[in-house]
Formats: sequence, structure tokens, C-alpha cells
Amino acid sequence: MRLFVALDIPQDIRGRMASFQASLKNLAPDVRWVSPESFHVTLKFIGELPAEKVESLNRALGSVQALGFELSFREVGFFPTPKAARVFWLGVHAPSALVDLARAVDGVIAQFGVAREEDPFRPHITLARSGSGRPQRQSGDAPNQRFRRIQERLQSTPPPEFGTMSATEFFLYESRLSPRGAQYTKLERFALKQDSPNNE
Repeated sequence: MRLFVALDIPQDIRGRMASFQASLKNLAPDVRWVSPESFHVTLKFIGELPAEKVESLNRALGSVQALGFELSFREVGFFPTPKAARVFWLGVHAPSALVDLARAVDGVIAQFGVAREEDPFRPHITLARSGSGRPQRQSGDAPNQRFRRIQERLQSTPPPEFGTMSATEFFLYESRLSPRGAQYTKLERFALKQDSPNNE
């Protein structure tokens, strides 16, 4: 089973992201645009794991102790640089609790033989990609014009804002590849703790 762990995004925010994305598609017809159904805040991509391990994985993820938090979606940018862009992304702004959650999930999943993340956690929503989707610089990166018209449009408009959500849970997803693109199924839900003002 091809698995990953992520935060889901409310439908109203996802809709605003999709509308923004659709308004720019004709400016970069040669890149691969991500389906709005694929918009998630990924905490950890697991990859292939045998189905018989999913129950144990659910128990392990259920042991994660993390507080809920607010996160907002605003601004856009390009990885690794605007001049050598391979990824067009939308910004995710959150407190350190998001990084703490991703680190906790990473540690739990490492028990199942999945390599820990070596690069810093950089939360974002990928809108489009051309080439590798990894944000870090790679050999062979060179100046290109694939996103030039989008960059010109963005220079003349205010930075976009898409809304704020409360993260109260995260999910284990299965990703099934098909000719129509990846299909995502929520396998399990895990609640985040709510910080009570009465706690001392």
C-alpha cells in the first residue's frame, strides 16, 4: 500500500486555491498542474508498506501526543529559486506546533523501517511542477522560462490569501495511482489534543 500522513484542508479553502490555480493555468500550459483533490499539508510520505503492517502503524500514530493549532494559507513562490523554478507552491504559515507534529510523526514511522527526513520540514501546497517536485536544489537545475508568465502576473497583483483553519486532527491516507491521477482514501483519523485554558 502506498501511504502518507497529512492534514486535510477544508473545502472552502481548497475551493479558493483551486480557483486561483485555474486562473493561471493558461499562463503555463507545459507544466504539470496538481489536481485540487491532491491538496494536503503532507506531514510524512511513507511510500509502500505491506497491508499487514497498517494496523500496527495506526496504533503507533495514535500514540503521537501533539496539540492542535491554527494555520493559514497565503502567498506563493517557487522552488528551488524563481529563475530555476521546478515547483510552484502556495505558502503554509503555522506555529512551531506544526513542525513538532511532523517531527513526531516522522519518529513514529521510522519504527517501520522508513528513513527519517534529513531536510528541514518546509510545509507548502504544490500547485504545479516541472521536473522533480523536491524543493531542494539539484544538479542540473538551470534558469528556465516555464513559469515566467505566471511570475509576471504575480508581480502586478497583491499576494493571495486563501484562509485560516484549525488543525484538530491528522490522517493516514492511501494513495492509489491510476490513469486519471492519484486517488486518495483516508484510512484512519488521529485527534490532536486541545489546549484548555484551565490547564495549569
